[in-house]
Amino acid sequence: MPYQRYKPNFPKPDSRLTRSLNTQLLYITHSCYDKKWQSVMHAHPFTEVFFVVNGTGKFQVEDKTFFVGKDDLIIINPNIMHTEFNHGKEALEYIILGLDGLLFLHNEQVQNDYRIYNLPNHRTEILFYLKAILQELQQKKDNYTEICQDLLEILLLLLMRDTKSTLDSASIDKASRECRFIEQYMDEHFTENITLEMLSGLTYMNKYYMVHAFKKYKGMSPINYLISRRLNEARHLLETTDYPIAKIAQAAGFSSQSYFSQVFRKELNVTPAQYRKEYSSYVG
Repeated sequence: MPYQRYKPNFPKPDSRLTRSLNTQLLYITHSCYDKKWQSVMHAHPFTEVFFVVNGTGKFQVEDKTFFVGKDDLIIINPNIMHTEFNHGKEALEYIILGLDGLLFLHNEQVQNDYRIYNLPNHRTEILFYLKAILQELQQKKDNYTEICQDLLEILLLLLMRDTKSTLDSASIDKASRECRFIEQYMDEHFTENITLEMLSGLTYMNKYYMVHAFKKYKGMSPINYLISRRLNEARHLLETTDYPIAKIAQAAGFSSQSYFSQVFRKELNVTPAQYRKEYSSYVG
């Protein structure tokens, strides 16, 4: 279970807290990474809430780096550059909520870029609601949308109480919304042939303005983000399958095995075959 993301497809919320803040659950992700995994520095026009289930790792926020471990809650407010990566022998397992339209205030009226809390005494209740939301979005049974909103409502109230923070609404400009759409589109269609012209047409944005806006939003160009997404998929397949390199290149969206190997070696300083030899956990 290296990476599982679930996105609701229901309308804007109707509950008291989330309605007053115009808050929407964008996604919930359950991730477990080890070895030398590391994401790239990026930012979002929305808030992310991380809860470390097990393991140890590091977070980098802007120019600051700090260790995280079991029962740590990390809150990253909108438009803050950050990344997370594994540290040590234990796999870093965490659950992330992507929350649109709100930010956390940790000191009266002062907006902090981020905040970290260690909440071992609240682990049971936090995990209960996070896992309940995950289960509802996995199964999508009758009335799951209403149940997810109610679970989110309770969870936010608990986090406010446990962290002694308050919530406020956060506005999102049109460019950020379009950039978020581009990110999500590439996440879902990374195996396909994606060009800047295509993305420009989908968002009705000038191609050069779109690239500039996306770099500001994500910290990299759309094409570099697409390559990063494909490399992450290729690494996962190298670690967990015995597929031939050519098949992995195709499955990850690369146009040819030679181009895949060239990009892989440039970014990771090893060939795909060397990476598989060192990190593969596949047992045939």
